[in-house]
Amino acid sequence: FCRSFTAAVPLRVCHQEIVKFDLEIKAAVQDIRDCPGPLSALTELNGAVKEKFRQLRGRIQELEQMAKEQDKESEKQALLREVENHKRQMLSNQAAWRKANLACKIAIDNSEKDQLLQGRDVLRQRKTTKESLAESASNITESLMGISRMMSQQVQQSEETVQTLANSSRTILEANEEFKSMSGTIQLGRKLITKYNRRELTDKLLIFLALALFLATVLYILKKRLFPFL
Repeated sequence: FCRSFTAAVPLRVCHQEIVKFDLEIKAAVQDIRDCPGPLSALTELNGAVKEKFRQLRGRIQELEQMAKEQDKESEKQALLREVENHKRQMLSNQAAWRKANLACKIAIDNSEKDQLLQGRDVLRQRKTTKESLAESASNITESLMGISRMMSQQVQQSEETVQTLANSSRTILEANEEFKSMSGTIQLGRKLITKYNRRELTDKLLIFLALALFLATVLYILKKRLFPFL
């Protein structure tokens, strides 16, 4: 009971933090979608979102580790399902983040196109903007690749778990077959013992009859020799 009570505290805290980071990411993605610029503001918002995703991934991994440490298989599987739901939600937020960036960058790009009419300074600023956008896109791609690697590792771990369960099932089936074989052997031994007991009883009866016949014969001979007149 103590162990269950102490384990419930970090699990509850972990759930609360995952929900908190999820809501904060959604709010930050909305801020990116509504960001009018400049690019430095967008970059700052993306940095904050990236940090929130890092913290969210950490909490999800902690929850997954807690799930694997559960004693009851039902609780373990329930927590693992929650982990998968959180991962899917994180991927959905990642996609929304990318779309918000794309929409914001298009808006900034359109605004910069209007400013191109004002002179060369705006042209140089647009060049800088494109470089910054390329850097932001690279950062987003790197983050997506990190999530993809994490999901690949989870799939591999799931395959290993399935293989372990299959091996355990084969072992149980083999043990069951051995028990069936041993049961048949025991039944055969029981039949042989019963048959042996019956044979022993028959042999004892035959010996008793032979002994009685022998004694009767001896008495008859003694009677004839000692009391011939009888």
